[in-house]
Amino acid sequence: MKRLVLILTAVILCAYTAPADDDAHHHEDVTPEQLGTVHFPTTCVIQVQAQFERGVALLHSFWYEEAEKQFSHIVQEDPRCAMAHWGVAMSIWHQLWNHPDRKTIKKGLAEVNKAKKMHSTDDRERGYISAIDAFYGGSKRRDYHDRVAAYTKIMETNYQRHPEDREGAAFYALALLASAPDQDTTFTNQKKAGAILETLFAEEPNHPGIAHYIIHSYDSPQLAEMGLPAARAYAKIAPAAPHALHMPSHIFARLGLWQDDIDSNLASVAATRKTAAMHMGGESHQFHAMDFLEYAYLQSGREADAQRLIDEIKAMPEMKDNMYGTDFDPRTYSLVVFSARYALELHHWSEAGSLPLVPGASIGDNAVTYWARAIGASRSGNQAEARKDIAEIASIRKSLVKQKRTEFIDYVDADKKEAEAWLAYAEGNHDQALKTLRTIAEKQEAEGDEPLAIPAREMLADMLTDMNQPAQALTEYENDLKFNPNRFDGLYGAAHAAELAGKSTEATTYYAQLLKICNGAGSDRPELSKAKALVAKNN
Repeated sequence: MKRLVLILTAVILCAYTAPADDDAHHHEDVTPEQLGTVHFPTTCVIQVQAQFERGVALLHSFWYEEAEKQFSHIVQEDPRCAMAHWGVAMSIWHQLWNHPDRKTIKKGLAEVNKAKKMHSTDDRERGYISAIDAFYGGSKRRDYHDRVAAYTKIMETNYQRHPEDREGAAFYALALLASAPDQDTTFTNQKKAGAILETLFAEEPNHPGIAHYIIHSYDSPQLAEMGLPAARAYAKIAPAAPHALHMPSHIFARLGLWQDDIDSNLASVAATRKTAAMHMGGESHQFHAMDFLEYAYLQSGREADAQRLIDEIKAMPEMKDNMYGTDFDPRTYSLVVFSARYALELHHWSEAGSLPLVPGASIGDNAVTYWARAIGASRSGNQAEARKDIAEIASIRKSLVKQKRTEFIDYVDADKKEAEAWLAYAEGNHDQALKTLRTIAEKQEAEGDEPLAIPAREMLADMLTDMNQPAQALTEYENDLKFNPNRFDGLYGAAHAAELAGKSTEATTYYAQLLKICNGAGSDRPELSKAKALVAKNN
C-alpha cells in the first residue's frame, strides 16, 4: 500500500516544540562533524558562515525544524544576510514530503521578498533566491506542480550557469526528485538526478545531501541495488541526524537486508529520542523508523519483537504536538497500521477480521483497519462482515472526496479493490479475484511501490496455491520476490508451491533461504518448523 508511505512521510513532519532558551546551547551539542561536510560560501558576514553551512547540512538531512531555527538565528546575527532568508524559505518547504498550504506559501514568500530586497551582488545567490521565488511567488491559485516545475527549471539554469557549485548541483538533483511526475514508471527524473549525484558523490564523499538524495533517486525495486553504496555511507556521514540513520533502510528494505534494516532504524529511534531530550525538533521521526522496523521484524521471524514494538507504542503518551497545525497524530496512525500489518503478515485471519478501530483515529486511518478487517473476514469465511467493511471503505472514500483530500483517494481505491478481490475469491469468483489482484500487482511493480505491506502479487500467488495450482503459484511468487526479495511469506510460499508441484530442489532452496534470513530469531512459527524438517531431510 503506497498510501502507507504517503501518510507516514507526514509522520516525520510533526513538530516538537521546545523552550527557546535551550535551543542555542543544545544546538552546540551536535557538531558539524556529526552532520556531514558542506561547503556553501555566501556574502554574509564571516562570523555566520559556519552557522550557515550547518543550516544547509540540516536541510540536506531533512531536519527541517532545526534548519529553520538555525537560519532564523543567522537573520538575527546578520540582518543583511539574504541567504539566511532563503534558508528559512527552504526549511518550511519539505520537497519530498508534502505540498505547502496557503499559510506556508505566505510565510515562504515573505522570506523570499526580504531576501530580494537585499539585492545580493553575487550571481550564485541571486540564482538560489530566484528559484525559491519561482516556487513561492505568483498567483495564490497556482498548484503545487506548477510551482515545483518553475523552481526546478531555474535550478537547472543555475546548475548549468555555475557548474563549479556542487551545492547547486545537489539541490538541483533534489528538485528533479520533487518534480518527478506522479506514477511515472520510467523513473526519468530519478535516473537523471542519480547521474548528477553519482558524479558529485565521487567528489564529495562526506556530503550529507548527495548520499541522501542518491538513496531517494534509487528508492525503487528497479534501481535499489545502485543505491547500496550511498546507503552504507549516509549514516556514517551524518550520525547525529535521525533521518540520516533511518534513510539507508529504504534501500535495505528494497533488497531484503533485514538485519541492516533493523540496525538502521533502531539507531534512528535512539537518535530521535536523544535529540528530543535535548529539546531539538523532530520527535516524531521515530514513528517512521518504527514503521520500517516492524516490517523488517516480521520478515525475519522476529514477530515477538514486532509485538513488543506495538506494545511500546501503546504505552507511549499521546502526542502533544500535531503536524504544523494539522490534526495528524503519528502515534495513533502507527497503532492502526502496525496492528493491521501484524495480523495479516502472520495470517491471523480471525484476528485481522475483528480488529477494533483505534480510538482517535482519523477516517483515513480507519480505512486501513477496514481494509485489514475485510481481508481477514474473507479469508476466515465471514463474507457478510467483509461486505460491511468494504462498504465502510467506500464511505470513507466519499468523505475524502467531499473534503477534497484527493491525494489519498487512489490509495483508498487500491485497498478497496484488494478487499473486494478476497471477497470475490471467498464467494467463488476466482477469475475476477485473480484479475483484480494481477492489475494491482502490475501497477505496484511498475511504479516501484514501497515494500511496507503484503504485495498484491504475493496475494495472487496465495490464491493460486489455495486453488491447487502450485506451478502457477510458484511463478507468481518468484516474480514477486524479484521486486520484494526475502519476504518471509514470499519465500515460504515459493517453497511450499514448489513442494506441491514436485520441484524438490527448488523447494529446498527456498526453505533454506527462509531459514537463513530467520537465523537466530527464535521464532516458533510453524512455517519455520516445516522448513527445518524438509531441509534436514534433503541434506
